[in-house]
Amino acid sequence: MKNSYEEMLKDCNQQLSFVKVEFERDLDTLHKWMHEDHVIPYWNLNFTKEKFAVHLKKALADTHQTLYLGCLDSIPMSYWESYWVKGDIIEDYYESEEGDQGIHLLIGDPDYLGKGLALPFLRAMVKFQLLTSTTKKVMAEPDIRNAKMIYLFEKCGFTPIKEIELPDKTALLMSCTRGNFERTWKYGEATIYL
Repeated sequence: MKNSYEEMLKDCNQQLSFVKVEFERDLDTLHKWMHEDHVIPYWNLNFTKEKFAVHLKKALADTHQTLYLGCLDSIPMSYWESYWVKGDIIEDYYESEEGDQGIHLLIGDPDYLGKGLALPFLRAMVKFQLLTSTTKKVMAEPDIRNAKMIYLFEKCGFTPIKEIELPDKTALLMSCTRGNFERTWKYGEATIYL
């Protein structure tokens, strides 16, 4: 797997990386994760493999987003959707700007839950998104019922804006500006592969 981004987690001397999703390689892993008890209530993609394959092909063909696996020491453990707000439903819920990006995520493998990894991975993905010079903010819209995810976004530097009704959920619209992120975190060593 060719990494798009990587950095070392200094606390545990492990490598965090993001690699672009590939249909053939990742279909089984992602399909399995969508059937995990902690994922089902918030993603609602616990389809048959055939139906999920159609969904994944469509998502991979969507040019306004890029799908990634989050890996720890090259082992996939999470799923990430990095998307451009322009052209997404979310742009209608706030005054979006050219360059704004959004983020969706899940820790797929339950063996990695409760290990303190979600925040370093989220911080790394936001840092990766902010490497785009035109991106001044990153948006998120976690399910309003998902208190753990909302807390995680707040710890990363996201600020709640308002509750919104989306077709598949009631969400809390949140924003992390470049300035707030830079005040919250110091940029560490990272390698970017474009």
